[in-house]
Amino acid sequence: MERTSGKKCSLCNLGLILPSVFPTDPRSNIGAKAMSQAYVHGYELRENLRLHDQAHALADLFHSDTSYPAGSSVLEVGCGVGAQTVTLARRSPRARFTSIDISTESLAQARQRTEKAGITNVEFQQADLFALPFAAESFDHIFVCFVLEHLSRPVEALRILKKLLRPGGSITVIEGDHGSTYFYPESADAHAAIDCLVRLQSDQGGNALIGRQLYPLLVEAGYDGVHVSPRMVYVDSSRPDLADAVTLKTFTAMIAGIREPAIAGGLITTKRFDAGIEALHRTTAADGVFCYTFFKGIGVRA
Repeated sequence: MERTSGKKCSLCNLGLILPSVFPTDPRSNIGAKAMSQAYVHGYELRENLRLHDQAHALADLFHSDTSYPAGSSVLEVGCGVGAQTVTLARRSPRARFTSIDISTESLAQARQRTEKAGITNVEFQQADLFALPFAAESFDHIFVCFVLEHLSRPVEALRILKKLLRPGGSITVIEGDHGSTYFYPESADAHAAIDCLVRLQSDQGGNALIGRQLYPLLVEAGYDGVHVSPRMVYVDSSRPDLADAVTLKTFTAMIAGIREPAIAGGLITTKRFDAGIEALHRTTAADGVFCYTFFKGIGVRA
């Protein structure tokens, strides 16, 4: 059985699995084995910190146009450590959120995060996306961030979620796309290191390039009125805050986190991987530039 688990990846949550700014949440394509064995980014403290930095840095980029009416019920799928949950709940204080994840450890951290933030309109529940405990038409809206990238059956997952929506209800999906990464100075070593993550995620049944596919995936799953918009994060030395939170603590930290499996798997040499990480750090210099694009898709159940 495929599952979604705790923390998103993808520049999972710019301004922020995830993301999180990059597809980096703790969930994955996952079989019946423990999530921690499948989530390409791992569940260590440094990954949780990375996700938090990512979500905080890109909150407006992801959520400026997301709000839910008073009294509406919203299902957040794959909430992980709650990096997106706090922002969602704050922006729609009179909506009721049910945030689910398969990882009990991630849910415990999410509860602590919302309690610390004084959030009271969120209920957390452990659940598997492919075996959800909710009745049909239970929710007005659904929010999914940095989850599909970890699934080998994303269309099936979207169809399952569609059944939970009431007629006229909406789904919002956010995913990154590592193929959208570009920077200056250019570095073949950096691209090679990034490609290692793309390949590792693919080997686990996921897709780190899924952002560009949101429109056809939502249409194939049967949603109406599908609209997808790119959300680019652009960083140069005039924004040292983003250089630190996004380029270094989110994206570069995410790539650096797969150093051991990439080298052990023969995907790249130690020398080249380390050169790639150094090159990504170099983009935060006075003349450096870093860009990454997330994609936000919205669809409706007729």
